[in-house]
Amino acid sequence: MREHTITGEAVVLNLRAANFMPRLAAAVLDAVVYFVGWLVLMMLVGQFTAIFAVDAAAGQAVVIIAMVTLIFVIPLLVEGLSKGRSLGKLIFGLRVVRDDGGTIRWRHALTRCLVGVFELWMTAGSVAIIASLFNRQSKRLGDMMAGTFVIVARAPRMPAPLPAVPPALQNWAQTADLGRVPAGLAHQINSLIRNAPTMDPGALAHLSNQLYVAVLPYVTPGPPQGIDPFTFLVGVMAERRNRDYQVLAKRRERRQRDAEYLLK
Repeated sequence: MREHTITGEAVVLNLRAANFMPRLAAAVLDAVVYFVGWLVLMMLVGQFTAIFAVDAAAGQAVVIIAMVTLIFVIPLLVEGLSKGRSLGKLIFGLRVVRDDGGTIRWRHALTRCLVGVFELWMTAGSVAIIASLFNRQSKRLGDMMAGTFVIVARAPRMPAPLPAVPPALQNWAQTADLGRVPAGLAHQINSLIRNAPTMDPGALAHLSNQLYVAVLPYVTPGPPQGIDPFTFLVGVMAERRNRDYQVLAKRRERRQRDAEYLLK
């Protein structure tokens, strides 16, 4: 679900709240890492008490300190230093942000970790799961109290570029209107261009002519004199992709500027 978040500086951010399943997967991965860390820590504590002949009371104190470190101190340091990205969140492309879309501070990480001791560790995650299922942004109790939520932070991949606009169509492409080409027709033309090197020349010419006739009503002006159908199709799709890429790049730059502004 995408969230149109308005910051305190009146900047509108289009954030996608992470749903329940990727959050659960990230939490399980973090839990496995912490469990392995717990086993290693207990082995070290056992060796420590054996080597230094620590009495039972001191040994219990060491175990309690180790447990607090593992379930509270380490998650707090990880979340605070990484600005809301534990190992599980990093792998699944998630990040914790404030309700206004800004980067979390230490107080947010502290609140989430304190509440997390109860809802994640003491109840084996059951409270967090129930809270997430009944919240529009899949928030657990720690998020509700800290004023945070988890977003999908992994940037989408840019589409792979098509061949460059042929030299004979460079001037034409600068003023051509290509915005009306239907998505289905564009997909067919892209498939033809990708498969052209392996196609029979006769079949390639036949399909190129068919798609050339189909795309002409959506392109203004028509091709310059002497341009064959396949070259024209390559020029249309290459310029269309270049324009789409420019739009995506501008949006990405705008999001980066908004994020940098929030970090100031």
